[in-house]
Amino acid sequence: MKIYKNLFDKIIAPENLFAAWDEFKRGKGKKLDVQRFEKDLEQNIFALHRELKNHTYKHSPYTSFYINDPKRRHIHKATVRDRILHHAIFSVINPIFESSFIGNSFSCRIGKGTHKGVQVLAEMLRQVSHNGTRSCFALKFDIRQFFASVNHLVLKRLIARRIKDEKTVWLCSEIIEGFAEQLQERERERVKEACRLAI
Repeated sequence: MKIYKNLFDKIIAPENLFAAWDEFKRGKGKKLDVQRFEKDLEQNIFALHRELKNHTYKHSPYTSFYINDPKRRHIHKATVRDRILHHAIFSVINPIFESSFIGNSFSCRIGKGTHKGVQVLAEMLRQVSHNGTRSCFALKFDIRQFFASVNHLVLKRLIARRIKDEKTVWLCSEIIEGFAEQLQERERERVKEACRLAI
């Protein structure tokens, strides 16, 4: 298994952060938080770069809200600054892990996506049903709150197995644990409120 070193400087390079901004902002130009960040774009990108370089970066809290899509879903949205960093990290480490993903995983992958997934499913259904002459079944399901429930220690170990760059592992851990800490804080608040109401 190939291991990777010296990725951190590639991730935090200003040119990678600006490229991540270009990737992130597509289709979001009318959103107020994106417009505010863009107003002082260079200042914001270089401030992020300095925080990363000096190891003073901390992931900001997520905004939590619900949507109906069509079922009710609990969404956790990172700040613009943090989402740009997510894109910057993705651009560098995705090629490392892409080849290890199963071929029929289509979500959030370059050259894949919903339409490609539907095409592959249609081909599978045709094959299994012998061109519609036999019954076949497909199971559609969703792992409830996947990122909130996935074992973060296992996730960090999988990253560290391929990436032997302490700074990159620290950065990935900062992002993963930032989400975990916020969920734990919300759970503590929920328990406190339940106790208060029970008195």
